[in-house]
Amino acid sequence: MTTRLSPTDNPIHELLQARWSPRAFTSDPVTPAQIRSLFEAARWSASAGNGQPWSFIVAPREDTATFELLLNTLAEGNQVWAKQAPLLILAVAQVLREPGKPNDWARYDLGQSVAHLSIQATALGLHVHQMAGFSQDQARAAFGIPEDYLPITVIAVGTVGSPDTLPEPLRTRELAERTRKPLASFVFGGTWGQPASI
Repeated sequence: MTTRLSPTDNPIHELLQARWSPRAFTSDPVTPAQIRSLFEAARWSASAGNGQPWSFIVAPREDTATFELLLNTLAEGNQVWAKQAPLLILAVAQVLREPGKPNDWARYDLGQSVAHLSIQATALGLHVHQMAGFSQDQARAAFGIPEDYLPITVIAVGTVGSPDTLPEPLRTRELAERTRKPLASFVFGGTWGQPASI
């Protein structure tokens, strides 16, 4: 299984339609050239005041020590499948511009950069799965992350593998129908809760 196109109600770009978050990955490595391409896409994301408050720690499987350090920060339910991914990435936001001056948009900006990375991954025939289930404190300690930076998400990257490699119930979740809320439930016009007349 390599593609699970989103069942969209309206036309969107094919890269957006092909993007999804698998848990089953092959052991095929993500090449250094591909990794550089992912971060070049992240680099050119928009950010408030062009602050670019993102940083990343890269852990390809070949770098066993770094990979294991990052893998061990994950919740057990994520470790079960993420250990098969050929590349893990820790995404970090600079949440203080300077002492006492928070950057309220840092998480938003980091999210945009990871969205760019995700679409670039799709263009390269790769897929991305972002995880909130990890220990920020453990990640901070493991990688010596300064106090003005906050680990936000761990990202698995690779080529989609067979769902048969996953234990239940992950296998069933991998094959489940993809769904999203309808536009009318979150796109409003005039007043909150009133569906926009589009």
